[in-house]
Amino acid sequence: MLHGAARTARMSHPVNIWRIITSAISKVTSPMTGISTHVLDTSLGRPAEGVPVELALHTEGGWQVLGTSATDSDGRVKDLPAVEAGSVVRLLFDTGAHYARKSTEPPFFPEVSIVFTVAPAQQHYHVPLLLNPFGYSVYRGSQ
Repeated sequence: MLHGAARTARMSHPVNIWRIITSAISKVTSPMTGISTHVLDTSLGRPAEGVPVELALHTEGGWQVLGTSATDSDGRVKDLPAVEAGSVVRLLFDTGAHYARKSTEPPFFPEVSIVFTVAPAQQHYHVPLLLNPFGYSVYRGSQ
């Protein structure tokens, strides 16, 4: 074990300072994972444009909204905030708003809630929603 001046000299070496700093940063920050989605209306065979989407984080106190957006003309949402790896998150799709533009009948599914866990080693999750008036399907996509 080094003591006194020898320890100070070794600890102040640039390589050791860099190791100390990066170790401290890694303890404070966690990897972040991007989230995107895509909504396809399978009854029309087209992207579902204008569907409001909310991304929320599960906390001890309930759901904390991290961001909101809406699908673009291609049915995609690419601007949701990144989330911390290991989090449990929810994508909430306001499908009622989508169907209100298409019909006077109330939708069978006024919203679709997808809850999933973000694995630590993943840089990005793409979670598409295939939607029709009386059913939906969701899966983990590749982009």
